[in-house]
Amino acid sequence: MTTSLGIVSSGRGENLRYILQEEQSGRLPAQVKIVLTDQPDAGALKIAKEFCVPGNFIDPTNLRREEYDKKLITHLEAAGVELVILTGYMRILSPQFVRHYKGRILNIHPALLPSFRGMDAFSQALEYGVKWTGTTIHIVDEDVDHGPIVYQKPVPVLENDTHESLKARIQRAEYKAYPKAIKMFIEEKPKISGRKLVWQREEK
Repeated sequence: MTTSLGIVSSGRGENLRYILQEEQSGRLPAQVKIVLTDQPDAGALKIAKEFCVPGNFIDPTNLRREEYDKKLITHLEAAGVELVILTGYMRILSPQFVRHYKGRILNIHPALLPSFRGMDAFSQALEYGVKWTGTTIHIVDEDVDHGPIVYQKPVPVLENDTHESLKARIQRAEYKAYPKAIKMFIEEKPKISGRKLVWQREEK
């Protein structure tokens, strides 16, 4: 039995490529049913086309956030989506959307949350002088980069790192981490307990 995924993206969509590769290999018990973007030239749409997955640009022009998210929900529901996956989505989801898919939205952030929330986590890490940063996959709640953590992968910060070199290293970690986190989430069906996830393996 596979879980139906809906991808919501704004940018390059490279995480989508690795999710689809894992799906096609049979290692990920899921199927991407639809890809939605708020940018007409989003890379995620090109990748969706490459993998023969339905993709749609939904124009946010002149729409309030709640109105836009209603359109997203309509498309996702029509595709039978069970789990929403955000890949570089640059809009803040409305409380209405988060409640509709409560506990069923995953996001990836390029830092080890709760550190360096918000925009440009790479620069934040370099400016702070940390020796380690990384990537976090978490459940989306009504606050930004805040929900319970599913999986984290640390990445070292090197002495000579630039914004671009650190970004590239974290992105390489993301490509493995996101499919792994989705697989864990689907197979083990963790329960949310406050800020923590209780995994089935911990209950045995």
